Amino acid sequence: MDLRDLYQTTILDHNRQPRNFGRLAAANRRADGHNPLCGDKLKLELAITDGTISDLRWEGNGCAISQASASLMSESIKGKSVEDAIKLFDRFHEFVTRSEDTPPVDTELGKLAVFSGVREFPVRVKCATLAWHTLRAAVLDEKSVVSTE
Repeated sequence: MDLRDLYQTTILDHNRQPRNFGRLAAANRRADGHNPLCGDKLKLELAITDGTISDLRWEGNGCAISQASASLMSESIKGKSVEDAIKLFDRFHEFVTRSEDTPPVDTELGKLAVFSGVREFPVRVKCATLAWHTLRAAVLDEKSVVSTE
């Protein structure tokens, strides 16, 4: 199995069996996101306790990349400090948006590296980053709906 097949398998797995999916009754931060180009919609709910994302859940619908990104993001940030979550947002965003002639390697992203291929398809970058922009809005307690446009 080559690397692309592994990445595709991971994305499909998280799309079919999303992690941390559902509502969070104890949420104290919320944000909604929308990707009008693809039709992806996302609602993210966080419980932040003493500067740490103690729990989170998300609901939404959209393409496989959008759903897998929300699922993988939720696994990646649970238990992290708000500061570390914002740093991870910045790293992920840079990872999927940097120019194609820059090597896509970022060994510290772990499973999030499955999104390296979206750089070749700028329209798909919006799908992969919707959950992350929504996370940033929730953490910063922004009230407007996040849009990738």
